[in-house]
Amino acid sequence: MNDQQRLELEAATFRRLLEHLGEHTEVQNIDLMNLASFCRNCLSKWYSAEAKERGLEVDYESARGIVYGMPYAQWKSRFQTEATAEQLKKFDSKSEAP
Repeated sequence: MNDQQRLELEAATFRRLLEHLGEHTEVQNIDLMNLASFCRNCLSKWYSAEAKERGLEVDYESARGIVYGMPYAQWKSRFQTEATAEQLKKFDSKSEAP
């Protein structure tokens, strides 16, 4: 595999990840954070940071639109649910870990 093929595979994999997350809006960000220590917002921050490293301007809100597939406020109003006590407890316990 050459570098271009690798780059294309990585890009296609990222697009598939975004598509998968878009199809599973029932999976809340807190669920992702509790299971994998990253969420859609993390992906947005990484996207924006990588753009900046390459001299491109993609602010956080624009990156969120790319990751969420719509403006974040719209996604939040349509799909985000209130975190349960159990989810928050798990999140807090991970945050306190050394």
